[in-house]
Amino acid sequence: MHIRSATPADVPAILPMVASICALHQAWNEAKYGFLPAPQQRYEKWLISQANNRQSVFLVAEDESKPKQLAGFLIATVEKEIPIYRLKEFGFIHDLWVEPEYRHQGVARRMVKLSCDRFQKLGVKQIRLDTANANEAARKLFASCGFRISTMEMLIEIDK
Repeated sequence: MHIRSATPADVPAILPMVASICALHQAWNEAKYGFLPAPQQRYEKWLISQANNRQSVFLVAEDESKPKQLAGFLIATVEKEIPIYRLKEFGFIHDLWVEPEYRHQGVARRMVKLSCDRFQKLGVKQIRLDTANANEAARKLFASCGFRISTMEMLIEIDK
């Protein structure tokens, strides 16, 4: 499996994976992940812009035995912290997806580790991410990569 920086040309192959992430998140928690129709199409311009952004970490895993076949992706950006904290900016992993047939082969771990390396080269001192409460596998993966729980988000729906 070859992991490399994504290009704008990769985005069309990534969009079905974005649709899969969104569908999974919405199935887990529709209150939190109540997407508008076709969220992958809403992602398209943003993903293209991130592929051209030197302050972003946008990776794809490509199956070397099937040229141009993408097995997964990771998208992360540098975010500004609000000005009450010593830390001025942090890396944020927005999405990580590996297609089911490529899971349990270390692809996600390699992309996470590479994203950490890339952020370090950018001078970023901290990386954050969110995981769905139902996503125990992701929490185990990220913990094994050195991430730890720092906050717990909670929500309530208020009826009108």
